[in-house]
Amino acid sequence: MRPLLFLADSRGKLLTSEEFADGFRRAQADGSQQVVWAVGPADGWSPVALKRADLVVSFGRITLPHELAAVVATEQMYRALTILAGHPYHSGH
Repeated sequence: MRPLLFLADSRGKLLTSEEFADGFRRAQADGSQQVVWAVGPADGWSPVALKRADLVVSFGRITLPHELAAVVATEQMYRALTILAGHPYHSGH
């Protein structure tokens, strides 16, 4: 099975943390064991990359430096996994 491709792009979907976690839940249910997460280039992802992606996520309409977007993505992945595990890290806010 190929790895899932999650892309960060300003044209992506605006998701709650719970909705983001659902992406991981579906990946687990489908038997996926790898996720590739990538932050978009300065001019955004090409149409080919966007079509190939399993999920395209936006962190809002603001512009973030790539390094900060990577930190936000990492925290959201951690949060998603704690939501799936029922851990109290994410308390619904």
